[in-house]
Amino acid sequence: MLKRFFRRLILALLLATLVIAAILGTAQRFLDAPITLPDSQLTWTISNGSTLNEVNRQLYQQGIVSHPKLLSLYAQLQGKARIQAGEYRLTSTDTAKTLLNKFNEGQITYHQITFPEGWTFAQWLTHLAKLPQFAEVKELPLDAIMAASGIQQAHPEGWLFPDTYSYASSDPWWAILARAHQRMLEVLSTAWETRDADLPYSSAYEALIMASIVEKETGLAEERAEIAGVFVRRLNKGMRLQTDPTVIYGLGDAYSGNIKRSHLKQPTPYNTYVIKGLPPTPIAMPSEAAIYAAVHPLPGSSLYFVARGDGGHYFSDSLEEHQKAVRQYQINRRAADYRSAPPSVRADK
Repeated sequence: MLKRFFRRLILALLLATLVIAAILGTAQRFLDAPITLPDSQLTWTISNGSTLNEVNRQLYQQGIVSHPKLLSLYAQLQGKARIQAGEYRLTSTDTAKTLLNKFNEGQITYHQITFPEGWTFAQWLTHLAKLPQFAEVKELPLDAIMAASGIQQAHPEGWLFPDTYSYASSDPWWAILARAHQRMLEVLSTAWETRDADLPYSSAYEALIMASIVEKETGLAEERAEIAGVFVRRLNKGMRLQTDPTVIYGLGDAYSGNIKRSHLKQPTPYNTYVIKGLPPTPIAMPSEAAIYAAVHPLPGSSLYFVARGDGGHYFSDSLEEHQKAVRQYQINRRAADYRSAPPSVRADK
């Protein structure tokens, strides 16, 4: 009797082992088999708060995986049941295992958004709002936008660093602005610490204002420092800056693309044909190169410049020389593009 019992027990254990091996083999084949996709790749979004069981069930309903409960059990055994929200790229080479790894490790898809140098704060917000993910920003008041982005200055202009920023589908709009602001703080602080001596700025903020003007006036990158040199010398001599971009910024929505002589006489806090010194705030988001030029202006004697029409400028030491250059490059040639050649003609810039 005892021998018969042991034989039956051994047979039962052997059968159980074979059954378990078969189950494990089936499970392994499922876990390692390619998933089923309608195309070669698919974007899959996991919402905040979703559980692995919910996601596996959704994948099953879409015909992407065939054994959702088995995948959840495997995740529990492997300690990978926690998943991260975001947008994932599923490919036809993925398996149930690789999907689980992606979800657990947060291998989400990132997008990019670019803010060119010289854009204003308003342009940044418009660009953000074009993306459905960030559309709400256009409905928010300015103080709420600044608070959420960590911008603790009185005015947001100039305080965002122009660059390309990566973001995930779960990221809020303010996270991008906060990163851009932090980057600008770092760049400006570094530049200010290494600035040249005897600059006509009382603070790093005034250097940022100058950098924004240099950015808007520069057509050729290599001229930034030379343009900054002209403006610095004008400030040191008590001359007005007389720069069109500040006038345009002060006009706001009233500017229609053509600056007129009447605009140069119109009093605004930004009209540097009327006011002395710098305007009260930056007029755009300057690049690192423009900030560097503002604190390291090119030495020289030129006090004037006029657009040549090819993107660059002709620099003059005297008003007489400048007036000749104006006649040569603007009155006679009638260059049209503002940034490389302002349409209005002044003899005192």
